[in-house]
Amino acid sequence: MPQELLTIGAFAARARLSAKALRLYDRLGLLAPAYVDEVSGYRYYRADQAERARMVALLRRLDMPLARIAELVESDEASAAALLDAYWAAAEARFASQRTLAEYLRGRLSGRSSEMYGKFVVETVEVPERVVLTQTRHTLADELPAWIGASLERLEKGAEVCGGVTAAPFVVYHAEVSQESDGPAESCVPVADEGAARVWAAEQGRGWETRVRVEPARRLAFTRITKAQVAHPQIIAAFEAVEAWVAERGLGYAGPCREVYFADWDSAGPDDPVCDVAFPVR
Repeated sequence: MPQELLTIGAFAARARLSAKALRLYDRLGLLAPAYVDEVSGYRYYRADQAERARMVALLRRLDMPLARIAELVESDEASAAALLDAYWAAAEARFASQRTLAEYLRGRLSGRSSEMYGKFVVETVEVPERVVLTQTRHTLADELPAWIGASLERLEKGAEVCGGVTAAPFVVYHAEVSQESDGPAESCVPVADEGAARVWAAEQGRGWETRVRVEPARRLAFTRITKAQVAHPQIIAAFEAVEAWVAERGLGYAGPCREVYFADWDSAGPDDPVCDVAFPVR
């Protein structure tokens, strides 16, 4: 056995970790000893393994999954930094979503729902008549985000041969979407050329439930929310805030509620406005 190797106790002291942690890292494949005595089973480490040991420990403090840690510590510096950036961006998005969810639940549990609604500014806007490409699906809440992204992407691609997109895409909820109720929901992309849109929709077949319809001119009561607030169930607070505003003014509903997506979702941060939660009113 080479003399420069350290016992697990000595290496643990140098790496400022416990022997228990080092055994765990070995078992998980994150940091294998440089040498294991076949007779005694004692583990020995090289001094230059201390940096990797400390890095693994620090990454675990970020709650990074073990598989991601293993990938990161085996990567070159540039790739490792990019992996960390991607992980932390996702973590910040998750924290922002959880923060708004906690605020929503706090209002519910404390009976202060009306105060919670005051955080949302409700306005109205007049929307002209538009031709829209649509796709409809029955979907539960946990499936909804993926379906919205995929369906709007398909429709926006179709809009390229229909004169282009003329206004912000939106999703109409014709019935409740939750963990127990599956809608349906309808993704809509306004386009310029109705004739071309009908040809394109006919070519898609029945599988995607693709249609063309004329969305009538409407007055919308809406509130603007951030990317973090879009997550279910905290988005419910935004819908309820608009409903409370409508009720206070004695207005009537002129159609199903909707979400209008006016920003680039992928490039938006958790606190960036991305969506209007809206009800047609009269």
